[in-house]
Amino acid sequence: MTDVRSDDRPTESLRDRIATELGRARDRSVRLTEAVDDDDLVRQHSPIMSPLVWDLAHIGNQEELWLLRDVGGRTPVRQDIDELYDAFKHPRKDRPALPLLGPTEARRYVGTVRDKVFDLLDGVRFEGRRLVTDGFAFGMIAQHEQQHDETMLATHQLRAGPPVLSAPPPPPSVRPVGAEVLVPAGRFTMGTSTDPWALDNERPGHPVDLPAYVIDAAPVTNAAYLAFVDDGGYADPRWWSGPGWQHRSSAGLTAPMHWRRDGTGWGCTRFGRYAPLVPDEPVVHVGYHEAEAYAAWAGKRLPTEAEWEKAARWDPVSGRSRRYPWGDEDPTPEHANLGQRHLAPAPVGAYPAGASPLGVHQLIGDVWEWTASPFLGYPGFAAFPYREYSEVFFGSDYRVLRGGSFGTDPVACRGTFRNWDLPIRRQIFSGFRCARDARPDETA
Repeated sequence: MTDVRSDDRPTESLRDRIATELGRARDRSVRLTEAVDDDDLVRQHSPIMSPLVWDLAHIGNQEELWLLRDVGGRTPVRQDIDELYDAFKHPRKDRPALPLLGPTEARRYVGTVRDKVFDLLDGVRFEGRRLVTDGFAFGMIAQHEQQHDETMLATHQLRAGPPVLSAPPPPPSVRPVGAEVLVPAGRFTMGTSTDPWALDNERPGHPVDLPAYVIDAAPVTNAAYLAFVDDGGYADPRWWSGPGWQHRSSAGLTAPMHWRRDGTGWGCTRFGRYAPLVPDEPVVHVGYHEAEAYAAWAGKRLPTEAEWEKAARWDPVSGRSRRYPWGDEDPTPEHANLGQRHLAPAPVGAYPAGASPLGVHQLIGDVWEWTASPFLGYPGFAAFPYREYSEVFFGSDYRVLRGGSFGTDPVACRGTFRNWDLPIRRQIFSGFRCARDARPDETA
């Protein structure tokens, strides 16, 4: 691009960033869908997951609805399929029976939509409507596609058959990490009112006062969780809540999802490959009830969402809340295990550059971390741009997860980002860390 006036440079920089984020998301969607044949694309690999081809066309349909029709006012590409790809009209278990676009047609559709979006992007002005200010709608769609890419990655973990995905192993641990960190009592700012692409449930920023507490310096590892399993934790109702024990019993849970005993030891299956457990790797594929039971067994509890966020964002020197534990700059491969660069969590101590000022490690990436908090709106919450993104899920049914996983893209992960799911869900890349109230001698 030539002869750009100085006052146009921020706009052109934003266009470039949007194009880059949309392109990265699409490259990942292509990798995940082209890794398997058409039969695998249309097959439902689990009743709690959509066929991969549904996710692909849904990505394109959301992009068409918000960017082409709403932002651009363009003529619909495929208005006839809107209901098929409305996530609230059809439960996942019913989607294979719908007259969905086939693989070839779905690829053609998402490609047509993307071409028209790039045409729109060339001339759009990022002002006048909240939806387009700072490129919000484009950022929302980039995040939406990456979220579905992580969902498709979880579907790959559930599929049967030979491995089709590969990636280099995560980096090794480079330094030891202490057991716990004391977080002093006091006020911090939770959420954000300034991050331009933050979603509605992250807003507004608001002060929260917390008493002193202690939080694990790293996520709970396979070795630590195995001690709970070997101690009969799954067979002892003392450690489980009432709903947790009921679910454990009815579902017949005896270990994390994808674990199995191999002779005298344990291993796990990951994307079609079986291997022994890595002891210092964060445990993954545990539900909220399992995390809560482990914490009780360990004499601790799960952190609240506010406790997790203060440990991740609060700077004790300046008193401000950072965007990430390490600061405000975007994640790099030295900070965190994000973006499907690897297909596993990294061992504890692999990312010292990503630690918080208090010395809490791996809060971003590796595994989503269950918190004790139900999914609710913050004081002053306002749904934007539609209620179905967050508000319809508010209530006690869902628990909040924080921090992202190895399958989460950086564009859809920051210190304020909130994920949520049902306490029984284990197909997501979920782990946890524990917390406890500070003792008087620790705060004297």
